[in-house]
Amino acid sequence: MRLIDEQYLQTPFYGWPRMTAHLRRQGYWVNHKRVRRLMSKMGIQAIYAKKHMSQADIEHSIYPYLLRDLTIARPDQVWCADMTYVPMAQGFMYLVVIMDWFSRCVISWEISKTPDSRFCVSCLDEALDSARPEIMNTDRGATFTANRFISTLKNAGVRISMDGRGRFLDNIFIERLWRTVKYENIYLNEYATGNELKYGLRKYFRFYNYERPHQSLGYLTPVEFAAEARSGLTLSGDSGA
Repeated sequence: MRLIDEQYLQTPFYGWPRMTAHLRRQGYWVNHKRVRRLMSKMGIQAIYAKKHMSQADIEHSIYPYLLRDLTIARPDQVWCADMTYVPMAQGFMYLVVIMDWFSRCVISWEISKTPDSRFCVSCLDEALDSARPEIMNTDRGATFTANRFISTLKNAGVRISMDGRGRFLDNIFIERLWRTVKYENIYLNEYATGNELKYGLRKYFRFYNYERPHQSLGYLTPVEFAAEARSGLTLSGDSGA
């Protein structure tokens, strides 16, 4: 699973047939059915758009994608959330992150042994304690279409946006975050326990938010970029009063 995860970050357009071929070229004689099962368990699939895409539970609500042609110009205008597989020294866990689209700041995160909605709702509750976005964007998986997650957003007055399954670019910034956190932290450490992983990610996300400069943000950190934007909005508002 670690090898699949690493290769998927390099080639997210690989479905199970190409992933199987890649692993066999690396000397791992694996059955394509096993690769398909593992990719499904990890929650990954090729990024190309497909007809008759798999849907969330029939009782779950699906919402349209609201970010197309939208100018995102300030912090807390749009948040995005996603979940990823985390390889461990033995076994694996899941990581969910809520991130501010404008500043790339990681607002909250949580880990779990199972990819259910409970730890995602806990992560959402923590994020909403600090601020309220206008829009939350997620994929259409069962975790984010679950009634508890949706009702929490609705009760907070947050508009809901969902990208299509396989639409890699619809949530592009959090997809880039997965590549960053895995190559800069998770793959380097091979955490053995959940407690070690939680401690390591706590240190890393603090570094990511407060110390790591982002080229796309003019080499400011996410926290610096958000603060600068809020200062500009405040000055603009004061001058017009």
